[in-house]
Amino acid sequence: MSVLEQLNGGGVYLICGSIVAFIAVVCVIFMVRAWRAGKALGMDVTRMKRAVTASATFSVLPSVGILLGVLALSGSLGVPWPWLRLSVIGALHYETQVADAAAEQLGVSLGSGQMTAQAFPTIALLMSICIMWGMILSTLFNKKYLHRLQQGGKQETRTGGGFGDKAMAAMFIGMVSAYIGSYVGGWISGGGLFSFSGSWTPLAVVAAAALAMAVFTYFSEKKGMAWLDNFSIAGSMLIGMLAAVLIGH
Repeated sequence: MSVLEQLNGGGVYLICGSIVAFIAVVCVIFMVRAWRAGKALGMDVTRMKRAVTASATFSVLPSVGILLGVLALSGSLGVPWPWLRLSVIGALHYETQVADAAAEQLGVSLGSGQMTAQAFPTIALLMSICIMWGMILSTLFNKKYLHRLQQGGKQETRTGGGFGDKAMAAMFIGMVSAYIGSYVGGWISGGGLFSFSGSWTPLAVVAAAALAMAVFTYFSEKKGMAWLDNFSIAGSMLIGMLAAVLIGH
């Protein structure tokens, strides 16, 4: 039995599925409690039903992006582990980035079927250690941070957002810039130093996805179609993947 077959085995499905089921039950409990709290506050039941319907509807397309991440990682890590990570606490851009970086250091290429029994525990452990700090820091500092937000929320709004918003934006821009830089470097020197004979497909996909995101942002911010913001990431990913398929053929 290969490593990938073991990662897709019934035992792994049972472990990961039990955790996902537990989280799902917790979500249902909180939804029921929220519904009862809304009724206790005298909120209109019709509006509450509309809110539930709208939330469920707007959750469908964004979840496509998560499904794409599971499918992308399943070729090397099996289905249960990516399913667990992206269902509970993981983030699409984080999981794929860390898994790819760890695999590269171990000499394993994701999606190539080269996963080994030594590489998978290392990749899974690194993905887990890196993501758990959000929970730890939230447990230790969230109360103090929420108090700060309540005291200085109006001032931060006037100055264009607080430190957390700026730090998150800077981190995301840095991550995207690193990816684009590697694509540019691969195109310029991938086939030899300054030969400009490397693959330009990643750059074309980046351009297609960026253009799609710009269109989503324009309509959501300038045309009053705010609901499109919920679909922008998944839609841009799908368009980028479509561009990669078309260019590859």
